Amino acid sequence: MTSELERAEANVEAHSATLKRELGVRDLALTQILFIVGLTWIGVAGKLGSSHVVFWLLALVLFYLPSAAVVMYLNRLMPLEGGLYQWAKLGFNQTVGFMLAWNLWLYVIVFTSEIGLQCATYLSYALGPGAAWMTSSTWFVALSSAVILALMMVASTIGLAVGKWVHNAGGVMMLVVFGALLLLPILGLVTGTLHAYHPFRTSLPSFSLYNLNILGKLGFGALGGFEYIAILAGETRAPARSVGRSVLIAAPVIAIMFVLGTSTVVAFIPTNDIDLIGPLPQVLRAGFGPFGLAGPLVTIAILMTLAMRVAQVSVSFTAVTRLPMVAGWDRMLPAWFSRLHAKYQTPVNSILLVGACAFGLSVLSNVGVGQAEAFQLLFNAGGTFYALTYVVMFAIPLFGLRGVTPRPPLWLKVASASGLLMTLLYIALSVFPIITVASVTTFAFKITTVIVAMNLVGIAILVSARRRSAGDPVVRT
Repeated sequence: MTSELERAEANVEAHSATLKRELGVRDLALTQILFIVGLTWIGVAGKLGSSHVVFWLLALVLFYLPSAAVVMYLNRLMPLEGGLYQWAKLGFNQTVGFMLAWNLWLYVIVFTSEIGLQCATYLSYALGPGAAWMTSSTWFVALSSAVILALMMVASTIGLAVGKWVHNAGGVMMLVVFGALLLLPILGLVTGTLHAYHPFRTSLPSFSLYNLNILGKLGFGALGGFEYIAILAGETRAPARSVGRSVLIAAPVIAIMFVLGTSTVVAFIPTNDIDLIGPLPQVLRAGFGPFGLAGPLVTIAILMTLAMRVAQVSVSFTAVTRLPMVAGWDRMLPAWFSRLHAKYQTPVNSILLVGACAFGLSVLSNVGVGQAEAFQLLFNAGGTFYALTYVVMFAIPLFGLRGVTPRPPLWLKVASASGLLMTLLYIALSVFPIITVASVTTFAFKITTVIVAMNLVGIAILVSARRRSAGDPVVRT
């Protein structure tokens, strides 16, 4: 490793010295499971019928395993607070690092801003038809957003001593819900309510744009997220070892959950009838219906899903508040963003900024038809913001780390190339949809415009930072 990289790491570690190291391997593994597993993906994959196993295996080999390998390599090389931001900064340069952090920040703001509407939706399902008004009530959605975001800000300010238990509880609930899902076919076979269950029966899919679209979504869309917890490396005990171990523990568990969870959906629900929005309540209702338990269990599952969703957003919220802090360390943002709470040693000003921006976007997205349409475009672009950070991550072993010896091994470069191609596939099919739209060109233009415009804002912030720091040797291009 070059002396320049060692000096940069020493600078980050010096800033991180005041942070409290609360996270261990168990916390990281449960958080990985919570953050990566999305309940809707078992419905998306279920639409493929018996060929879903082939698609999952392709996604696992072409994206999931490569992403795990790259994350473990980069975290072992650079186990630093800020995670992917630091990897991009030290692997390429500070400009790439800042723009990556900007895109990740945008993604999380969009992701977090939806929590109020999601809360209202889940509660309306759980409470029944009489609560349907919640989803269309602007004041209720705004109130839900305000309460949940305020609680997240308080928890983030207190720090991971509290936050990790929220994330751990969410991870345990995810395992419990999926455990019930995976046991459902066995219960059906024993009681005779399910006539056949073949979890690994498969058929070869045809080659089509639709299937490529599903493959891209099952790759980056469903299986991305291993790198995220590395943002909190400075608050993790022995991060170089712990993050890698958590990936090794969580990776097979997540793979089994997705494959067997999809098999349960296929076993109980006809392919054309699968509910892509709520496949979990649907399959629980079908599986437990013969025993008279469907109603209470579905209600419990919906409430647990809401709790898991809040915990997932809490993971995103907590980690992304560290990005302005580490950018402040590099003098890319004012020192105000790096100011720590006197007692809890958390970036209180950065937490305040993220909470305020997420709440503002939540309110604006529910005001007026024109604004709603504009923000729907931003929501659609959110996945692309996140995918762009993966393009950089996979590019680091291929094109970055120029002064580092020994060079990344050939097998890692092959894995990086595979992950990069899968991520580019996801981006291309997100910008140019194969689904029916009024105008493919107009859709692509709008999404591209949102992505470019928001990145131009990031560039403007970067230029402003350069002007403030002109002549400062800490900032490099």
